[in-house]
Amino acid sequence: MCGSPFSDELETVIVPRASDIGGFEVQRALPSKQRQMVGPFIFFDEMGPMEFLNGRSLDVLPHPHIGLATVTYLMSGRLHHRDSLGTRQWIEPGDVNLMIAGQGITHSERTDGIALRGPQALHGIQSWVALPEYLEDAAPSFHHAGGNDAPILSDAGAQVRVILGDLYGAKAGVPTTSEMFYAEAMLEAGSVLPLPGNQEDRAIYILSGAVTVGADRFEAGRLLVFHPKDALTVRAEESGARLLLLGGATMNGPRHIWWNFVSSSREKIQEAKAQWRATDWENGLFHLPPDDNNAFVPLPVRRA
Repeated sequence: MCGSPFSDELETVIVPRASDIGGFEVQRALPSKQRQMVGPFIFFDEMGPMEFLNGRSLDVLPHPHIGLATVTYLMSGRLHHRDSLGTRQWIEPGDVNLMIAGQGITHSERTDGIALRGPQALHGIQSWVALPEYLEDAAPSFHHAGGNDAPILSDAGAQVRVILGDLYGAKAGVPTTSEMFYAEAMLEAGSVLPLPGNQEDRAIYILSGAVTVGADRFEAGRLLVFHPKDALTVRAEESGARLLLLGGATMNGPRHIWWNFVSSSREKIQEAKAQWRATDWENGLFHLPPDDNNAFVPLPVRRA
């Protein structure tokens, strides 16, 4: 961002754009015109807040991924994850679902079963982490951590839950695929939160409330990307603030993105497209979840 009107600490401010997935709208902050990635984070969607009434549900049918890890983190509601490894896992607020696609995996996300028995307010973040090249051909895997497993740090009106990686001397139990940090922070009015100065890339996403950085004030629904430099602080305004902190080491080069595929190689994306189009669930690269295999998302008709 040339001639930025903001503080010297800020590289850019990203305003998420609306995007439709599974018949409902999300706010997408990454990738954007300003930034493809923040550290290894290459995709960042805020789902909701939204309320499902009268049996309505979120139904993201089985769809494929390569070359990335999906990270699902909820603030409210419940989601049912199923994948081609045979995983069946409910995710609830504070839990962390990490699915490493590697060479290829298929999964679905639904609000079904007991989640349909009454109204449900759904609010969460789904992000993708680009994999280092040596993991792009690895076998897929799945990892889940309950909300009670995450390290929680508290000090002077600030509480931080470490979701992935290392932050402020605390380490989350979920494995990471490269150097990164991801955390949720709850700030009381007027409290100050330092951001680590030892990370190559770092950003905050404002979920609610407002913060100031230097002399600048920012409201909810903004991704603030900071220059790599010495430690800096953000201050919560009169309403307090709820933030997500993210970043880490950058990849060794840009990544190609097409639909749900991420790779350092265009050829691998072309092969994944051909494999999904072929729908050879028995012998091909992709398999449908064993108990969610009656429908799937077809390959989009779009230019590469």
